[in-house]
Amino acid sequence: MKTIKGPAIFLAQFMGSEAPFDTLDSLAQWAGGLGYKGIQIPCDPRLIDLDLAAQSKDYCDDLRGRLAVHGIEPTELSTHLQGQLVAVHPAYDSLFDGFAAPHVRGNPASRQDWAIEQVKLAARASRNLGLDAHASFSGALAWPYVYPWPQRPAGLVEEAFAELGRRWRPILDVFEDNGVDLAYELHPGEDLHDGATFERFLEEVGSHPRASILYDPSHFVLQQLDYLAFLDIYNERVKCFHVKDAEFHPNGRSGVYGGYQNWVDRPGRFRSLGDGQVDFKAIFAKMAAYDFTGWAVLEWECALKHPEDGAREGAPFIRDHIIRVTPHAFDDFVGTGFDETANRHILGLDR
Repeated sequence: MKTIKGPAIFLAQFMGSEAPFDTLDSLAQWAGGLGYKGIQIPCDPRLIDLDLAAQSKDYCDDLRGRLAVHGIEPTELSTHLQGQLVAVHPAYDSLFDGFAAPHVRGNPASRQDWAIEQVKLAARASRNLGLDAHASFSGALAWPYVYPWPQRPAGLVEEAFAELGRRWRPILDVFEDNGVDLAYELHPGEDLHDGATFERFLEEVGSHPRASILYDPSHFVLQQLDYLAFLDIYNERVKCFHVKDAEFHPNGRSGVYGGYQNWVDRPGRFRSLGDGQVDFKAIFAKMAAYDFTGWAVLEWECALKHPEDGAREGAPFIRDHIIRVTPHAFDDFVGTGFDETANRHILGLDR
């Protein structure tokens, strides 16, 4: 068994225009000062030159060196926004257009090509940074039809996943070429949002060895999915881990769908670590038992608490939940060191 690495923090929710949230170096210094050992880096031009990182090992070595000054190392790169744009249903064209570079906005075909190239660049950049996993979204073609009313036409979902597979298979091949796992965050709003949809996708990409999962239990709480049983089923595909809390309190007015209410009023909402219902002791125990070798990364999202307070509390929370795995069995002290002959004698097989 191996001990999970951490604590680490995802920078996406903390980037800003003012110090210490305005540059990669100042964010690293801030995170290191809070006790974090790693940062998950969004592929945003304010933090990383993705084209250069994909081309230059020297650039990546320099980036690592700049982080190391603050006791920090990169855990994974993230292309959540770019991955979203690999597959966009027309209903969401306007809403998602702002995720793209300005020169491809308003042109869905060009935007998709740009997004695909960005994710491929991230595979090469991850290799140059010495990383073995990458975080992203799948995008969505079928999501507007998640609830089958009106009745879905026969073959609609199958065609949506076939097209998703066609778009992602060449990208997964680039990740294979670079020795990096592509971990999809299973998230409502994405076509890959639970185990069943991930299995559909695996079928379409031929069980591609790099098709992996970013495990975030908060999204399963909001879906009322058994997040512990999920690890029993899919642990071999889990390559990234967002440590994020959530709570679900259904009532007589609304439930899983939330009634179009704001986050603070919804029955299901994200919370800072320790303020929700997720059983992290059980999760970290399963992660240790299943030999998860990646990072425990805080993703802060909360309907109530200030983000800086959530970040400050998150590092010790993760640190205290990481299980330093034992190097030997607890009862080794009474081991007798019997050999095969002795074992056969005990079983009566030498008579």
